[in-house]
Amino acid sequence: METIKITVDEEHKGQRLDKLLSGYLKDMSRTQIQQLIRQQNVTVNDVIVKSSYKAEIGDICCVSIPEPENTDILPENIPLDIVYEDQDVIVVNKPSGMIVHPSAGIYSGTLVNALLYHCQDLSGINGVMRPGIVHRIDKETSGLLMVAKNDLAHQSLSEQLQEHTVTRRYYALVHGLIPHEFGRIEAPIGRDPRDRQKMTCTDKNAKEAITNFKVIERFRDMSLVECRLETGRTHQIRVHMQYIGHPVYGDPQYGLRRDDTSHGQYLHAKILGFIHPRTHEELYFESELPDFFLNKLSQLREEMGE
Repeated sequence: METIKITVDEEHKGQRLDKLLSGYLKDMSRTQIQQLIRQQNVTVNDVIVKSSYKAEIGDICCVSIPEPENTDILPENIPLDIVYEDQDVIVVNKPSGMIVHPSAGIYSGTLVNALLYHCQDLSGINGVMRPGIVHRIDKETSGLLMVAKNDLAHQSLSEQLQEHTVTRRYYALVHGLIPHEFGRIEAPIGRDPRDRQKMTCTDKNAKEAITNFKVIERFRDMSLVECRLETGRTHQIRVHMQYIGHPVYGDPQYGLRRDDTSHGQYLHAKILGFIHPRTHEELYFESELPDFFLNKLSQLREEMGE
């Protein structure tokens, strides 16, 4: 059972407990959080409370998330944007808002549910909860993802990820004007000791993390950047851009709370390249930015023309 500890700060004083937790547990709905509270899996200062509890500064909220049950993950007829498919590999363009694979309390509506409906032959290396999933992108991040249809493909793609030979380039809209054209961020990333749902740049219990970026376009007070990953740490781009003072626009965990957006972070996995596990052909894919991202860029360009 995973336990997450959250310390209430001044900004969240007076919030209902279920609303406060929904801001941290991004992969869970408010209904699921309320169910955890009813099942006495949530305490505040070691006391069982109700969803309506009003948070106070310094409260320590402990959330115990049960291990996933051995639940059958059912196929669901959810539309998929398939960029490429053969007997070994599927490349999909995941929309913002879709979770990649089931987890505790979340057994439907994920990319895996959609993939199981689309095809029956997914690799079983990662078990019943994550069939075919070689790597993942965050729920609110859109873009390209490769999926293995058999174990041979899974092993090959996993090795390529470990050897850092997979090409992964993301477009991110970030706050502030970055003065230089190129940058390289080398800062280890580990779990934030104050908030187990977040990552942070730290020297303690951290792993090497490297992000290269170049500026694509500048606006009045924002920059559009292309980020190239050398490593694949959790939330890597989001944490690194915050670390250098240019958080991703709309990021609910690492960004600015004043961002007016319902789409989460403006981060898109735009380019994906790898060696085909069977034919050894170099494959390269590129996807268009989602409409909400394009509309925001158009708005920023119009403001520049005023």
